[in-house]
Amino acid sequence: MRLPPWLGSGTRGRDLALAGVSLAGGLVLWTLGWQPQIRPHPDVPAVLFLPPLLAMCVAVGLRLVAPRASLAVGTAAVVVDIALGGSLGAILIYTQVLYDACVYGPPRLWRWLLRATIGLSVVGAVVGVVLTDRWSGVAVGVLVVLVGLLPVLTGISVRQYRDQAAAERARAEQTARLVELDRRQAVSAERARMARELHDVVANHLSAVAIHATAVLSVPGLDRGQVESALRVIRESSVQGLAEMRQLIEVLREPGGDGTAVPELVSARLAETDELVERVRAAGLAVRVRTDGAPGPLPVGVDLAAYRIVQESLTNALKHGTGEADLTIAYRPAEVVLTVENPVRRDGVGLAGAGAGLIGMRERATLLAGRFSAGPHDGRWQVRAALPIGEGR
Repeated sequence: MRLPPWLGSGTRGRDLALAGVSLAGGLVLWTLGWQPQIRPHPDVPAVLFLPPLLAMCVAVGLRLVAPRASLAVGTAAVVVDIALGGSLGAILIYTQVLYDACVYGPPRLWRWLLRATIGLSVVGAVVGVVLTDRWSGVAVGVLVVLVGLLPVLTGISVRQYRDQAAAERARAEQTARLVELDRRQAVSAERARMARELHDVVANHLSAVAIHATAVLSVPGLDRGQVESALRVIRESSVQGLAEMRQLIEVLREPGGDGTAVPELVSARLAETDELVERVRAAGLAVRVRTDGAPGPLPVGVDLAAYRIVQESLTNALKHGTGEADLTIAYRPAEVVLTVENPVRRDGVGLAGAGAGLIGMRERATLLAGRFSAGPHDGRWQVRAALPIGEGR
């Protein structure tokens, strides 16, 4: 059975209800005449024990809103009650006050209570032995332990458990935040990677299409053979671009409901540079290729990045150059070095670009801990990328 909301943990209603139950229990014990307990003044009227009992219940009601005030009121009430002879109800309720002070009070409060109750227990045992002149007087210290030290130790244990649970919750929340941050960073990184791939797949082929379409529209008097050649290049670039785009989209799709697996993307490789060069030559760029060293197997990431860097560099040479370019692929023991050089048009005429190609090439090299540079060099534009492949490939 669920408690009503106003009696939930940490609510004011629960404190008031606990204070009311304590008062009712104390009144029952007062009615039964269980006072005084110590009997220093047997003739004390029973009605005088009611104010300390009422004050003790008020202390219980203050346990959450004012733990220090609760302890002060409860301690004053129990001192007065013991001075009158001691009532069982007030003493039992005071154990609740001590427990609440340790659980809900500041750390300094329960440390002080622990020292005070231990000291009072020792003092009570010594005083009991001295007054009775017998070892049975230790029972006074035992009573102090039961009434004072035991509730304090119980409250400290519960507090430590609560603090540990709160720390675990905070740690779990922090871990969840870190996981969410890692997820967002992974999504951002994947978006950046897909943006690079989309740019390299689409922009390079569309650049060839745009160049030949511009030539057909701007050069008058082209014969049918020249027009067909330009249209053939446009068609080949479009088909190749669509094929690569289709492969890329297949990777992004979820598996079908029939249980078929997602087709894997056939990554472009540096070994396919010859086909790339042939397409660029057909688009109108005279490319001279030179290979240094013996070609060998490359890591997948390096292979794809090298191909895309060569593709983007040749496309830029086609858009902004004078119609020729030099490509050098150097295979070294620990890296592969790609160099593309081409003259730049002095009039600056060419297809407009946003500079995303250079940014993408630099990002690819940086992700592989490689080196990348692009800029004027001996009167020509040079793109140079060194991608590490590890020792002893």
